[in-house]
Amino acid sequence: MLRLDYYPGCTLKTRARDLEASAIASLSALGVELVELPRWNCCGAVYNLSTDDLAHQLAPVRALIRARERGAGTLATLCSFCYNTLKRANLLMRNDAEKRHALNSFMEEEPDYSGEVEVKHVLEVLRDDIGWQTIEQQVKRPLDGLRVAAYYGCTLLRPREAAIDSVERPTVMQDLLRSLGASVVEFPFATECCGSYQIVANPGFVEQAVHDILSSARRAGAEALALSCPLCDYNLGRVQRQLAAKHSDFEEVPLLYFTQLMALALGCDADALRLDMDRGSRESGLLASKGLLT
Repeated sequence: MLRLDYYPGCTLKTRARDLEASAIASLSALGVELVELPRWNCCGAVYNLSTDDLAHQLAPVRALIRARERGAGTLATLCSFCYNTLKRANLLMRNDAEKRHALNSFMEEEPDYSGEVEVKHVLEVLRDDIGWQTIEQQVKRPLDGLRVAAYYGCTLLRPREAAIDSVERPTVMQDLLRSLGASVVEFPFATECCGSYQIVANPGFVEQAVHDILSSARRAGAEALALSCPLCDYNLGRVQRQLAAKHSDFEEVPLLYFTQLMALALGCDADALRLDMDRGSRESGLLASKGLLT
């Protein structure tokens, strides 16, 4: 059993419990134990773009220090925002001597940190440490006949130095879906932003973004979207209900975390999918219609 130090972040303990539960179960089926980092704190959710506001880097750096204290060489994440924030803070501490000195000096009660821990998204672990062939060999319930489009959003692929895959043509999630037996649907909005936190300040912009993303996926033939980001899940799920209420010709699209599809294909207990947290039985209804829920 491979033991992997794991940073959950805040949302996976609340609205995204389905992402965490299905990840723990599916990785266990692959021989990987996610070991939750003790004493973890919120990473700050969004990487601060101000070059002179180092105070906002304290939260992610402290989380990285907790990982190094455990002797972790790698810290795995599931939430796309947590990944992006931790990865970029780690790169800052590794590559910018002046800011590294300033942050270490400010955190005088903490040991100095220089970016020794490697931050990896679970999708990278699946690709680089386990491999698609191994996953395919462990599939017990192939996702035959399920047409799924991979939706990346922003924070797995931007900026380039923190991306888990090719920025222009990512394939990691599609390769995972194929290893699970799903029919992969390509669509042009796979890496477009869902609107992120503009859902608070500019909901009209988010509504248009969600409409474009989901309509594009439907036109390409997708029956569902595979996601990794809890904020994407929130925006796409919440806004499409509003769109369906406004437009009679708008067809909602089931949303599933890639970990839920893994747990399903690897034969995990149905409770691990946490489909009780879905958005009006779209997701469970689709899976049942394909004979994938027993």
